[in-house]
This record gives sequence, structure tokens and C-alpha cells, in this order.
Amino acid sequence: MTSSPLSARALTDAVSPFFGDLGSKYMLDPATAEIGKAAGYSDGFSFYMAGRGGVLGDVDADVVYSAFMFFDKAIVRKMWERGVAVEGARKAGTRYAGAADAWGKAHLAGFANAKRFNELAEKVITSVDSGGLSLFAGLRSEPLPSDPVSRTYRLVTYLRELRGCLHINVVVAEGMSGIEAVLASDNGGFFAKIHGYQEPYPDVSHLADRRSQAEEITAQRMADVYDKALTAAERGEFAALTDELKSAVA
Repeated sequence: MTSSPLSARALTDAVSPFFGDLGSKYMLDPATAEIGKAAGYSDGFSFYMAGRGGVLGDVDADVVYSAFMFFDKAIVRKMWERGVAVEGARKAGTRYAGAADAWGKAHLAGFANAKRFNELAEKVITSVDSGGLSLFAGLRSEPLPSDPVSRTYRLVTYLRELRGCLHINVVVAEGMSGIEAVLASDNGGFFAKIHGYQEPYPDVSHLADRRSQAEEITAQRMADVYDKALTAAERGEFAALTDELKSAVA
């Protein structure tokens, strides 16, 4: 594959929005909810909460809230406790990872260069110091699947969660609460509703600049990760492989 060397910031700007979108696809897919239903989960949201947070272990819901942050705390507790009652936290986490693997196998079968993408993505994933990144660390502790495209998708979900953990750290450092950060984002009212927050919402118009700054700093932190893990040539190759992945998604 021929590709041009790329700066770390150009790489993160090119791939992070796509990884953010692709990495959440399985969470929203009815097929994932069906996997949970077959295992005894009463609804897709409790499977989501226990499955995504299950890698944190048998913890109180407040710990899960600290790792998710952008959901209403009462909703996190309700859905976490309902979900972990089915089979415990770690089994839920493993089952949810399996749902991601199934999604990858079903939707990325046409990705011919999965093996090379995986080699570079794993260089990134393994390079990260897990300090302050609890959810990412929990996910990374799960064994990766051997099927190449399932592995690709799992790695995409890890890169998505890595950025999410970095972003939470930045938002906290900027002095914003979860609901303030959600409301100050694009379509904030819509996302506040689906994250379980109840109206009336606080006025966050004064936080627009701080919210934009949080996005900028997060992008820089992801760029730092790519700068440390990959050479300029590898970053260009990874961007090109990600473009191929975009075209392969079914």
C-alpha cells in the first residue's frame, strides 16, 4: 500500500469521527439487543449498561457513572443494577464484547486488509498508559477475537472508548459536569433526553467556549497517542486503511 506520511493531528482528525460512529453501531443494533434478550436481559438498555460497564467488575453504580459520565446518574444506577442482576458484571462484559465481535463479522466481511489494520491498531492500543482511563483499561483486558474482521471491529471500539475516556478527563478538568457538557454540545437537548436527563435543563450558553476547548484538547491528546505509537509513515498507512474500512462497511 502506498500512502503519504501524516502528522498525528491530521490522523486523529481524519479517523476519530469515523471510529466514534462505527464503534457505536453494534450498541444501537437490534441484533445486539436480541443477544441480550436471549441471555435473559429484559431490555437493550440494561444489557448496554451492564455489558459496556461490566469490564469494570462488580462495582457500585457510582463507579460506572464515573466511567460513563454523560448519562444521568439515576438512570445509570437503575439500568446497571437491573443488568448485572442477570449474570453479573464480568459475564455481561464478555457477552457484550461478543456482540461487538458478531457485528464486526456480519458487517466488515469485505475488509480485505483487516490483518494490517489490526497490526497498527494494536500498536496504538498497547502503547497507552491506562492511568485515568478505567473503562478503556477494562476493555483492553478482554481477550481479542481471532477472526480478523471481528478483531478489527473490537479494536475500533477500543479506540472509540480511548478517546471517550480522554474526553471525560478533559471535560472534568474544564470544570463541566456531564449534563453541562452534553447540553453545550451540538444538538445538546436531544442528547440530554436520550441520556436520561429530565427537563428543565440549565442554561449552559456561557459554556460554549469551554466546550469547544474541551474538544480541541481531546483531539490533541489523541494526537499524542498516535504520535507516540506510530511513525509518520505508519500514520499515513493507517489513515489509508481506515478509508478502505469505511468503504467496506456493509
